[in-house]
Amino acid sequence: MKQDGQQYEVGSTVRVTKQLMHGEEASAFVVEGEIMRMGQQKTGSWYAHSRDKKLWLDRLELKKDDGEIVVLNLDENTVVEVL
Repeated sequence: MKQDGQQYEVGSTVRVTKQLMHGEEASAFVVEGEIMRMGQQKTGSWYAHSRDKKLWLDRLELKKDDGEIVVLNLDENTVVEVL
């Protein structure tokens, strides 16, 4: 996968910063970890003009240093930095 000109792959250690919008305000959170899996995954949502008539999202699955597994949906408010 590639974002903002950076290439990252399974096994890369990354910092992911997500901005969540709450009306007019935004809050950010940061997660760091090793990429375990990445790619597009389909959701349970129906979407007429897409593969399998499902909504597909770009996702990263990270393993944090403490062993916790985090699944992140990537969008225009997400920044991924290779560490």
